[in-house]
Amino acid sequence: MNLRSSSQQQSTTRNLPAGEQSFRVTHPFHPLFGQEFAIADRRQTWGEDRVYFHDTAGSLRRLPASWTSISADNLFESVSAGRSHFRTTDLLLLVAMIARQREVQPVPGQAKRGRLASSK
Repeated sequence: MNLRSSSQQQSTTRNLPAGEQSFRVTHPFHPLFGQEFAIADRRQTWGEDRVYFHDTAGSLRRLPASWTSISADNLFESVSAGRSHFRTTDLLLLVAMIARQREVQPVPGQAKRGRLASSK
């Protein structure tokens, strides 16, 4: 006689949060970047949170959860709350401006060393 009902059955697999049925690969250098997959499982393996999924060929694959859209925010994102004093585009423009300025106007001290070396 079985005393447990089917709702009381214990499982060794981790229950996925409600509504979290798929994920997108967000790691910018991963070949699957931007693609969305159904979650087959999510568990801690080798000390890391991993997501298991079936690829387009039907093979079971896994990725670190931090490389996907289901990972929790990293510490910087949590503390900054999405705020930043500078935009990436503006910082890249600043880098380009500094590089152009250095080409036009050499840094003081570099010219002196160059003359000393050439006079020997």
